[in-house]
Amino acid sequence: MKDECGICGRVLRTTCMRKCQRCQKLYCRDCMVPDVATGDPMAMVCLHCARRIVSPRTVSKYEGLERHLKFRAAFTSQVKLPFARIDGLIGSNLPMAAYRETAWWSNTSSSAHAKAWLKAGWEVQEVNFKEGYAVFKKVANVPFKKTRQKKLEINKPFTPVPVHIPRSKVPSKTKVSKLYARIKNMERQRNEPKQLRGLKGRPRH
Repeated sequence: MKDECGICGRVLRTTCMRKCQRCQKLYCRDCMVPDVATGDPMAMVCLHCARRIVSPRTVSKYEGLERHLKFRAAFTSQVKLPFARIDGLIGSNLPMAAYRETAWWSNTSSSAHAKAWLKAGWEVQEVNFKEGYAVFKKVANVPFKKTRQKKLEINKPFTPVPVHIPRSKVPSKTKVSKLYARIKNMERQRNEPKQLRGLKGRPRH
């Protein structure tokens, strides 16, 4: 069985890969480090989880509401959102003050929730606690910041990398003389009669 590493993309055998203790995914050993939170060398985590532990990303609770208002700003200037819909956008329940107090929906940048819709270019126009909805009105056009890859500009003509021609190594004179002497000995042994070959290695007595 083989699997692909989630970071470097190398395809290795599952026996050569290890499972991250946090995300429970398989990675190669080069893409894993000991758990930086506990310091246990036996508990291995991937580089993604290690980065999240060392420098966690601070995400606002109302970031989902901000993204939704930026999306709706492309084709409308007024949005009516029920409180249940806002709960789904932020992934949590609104505080009890949002269902009772009008001051919670004030357009002041001092609060984190108001900063979300103000950053998107919207303001709260109306709040109905009885029916449970809020009306937002667009007051500014906030452009989307799309990260595009820069095109590679070639200003100079392409110059290929110089290829170094390997030089043939000339053997030394000592090696040549040894090889020549070996060839001569082999020729001499071939020219000797077979009877002398057998008697050559025997002692005289």
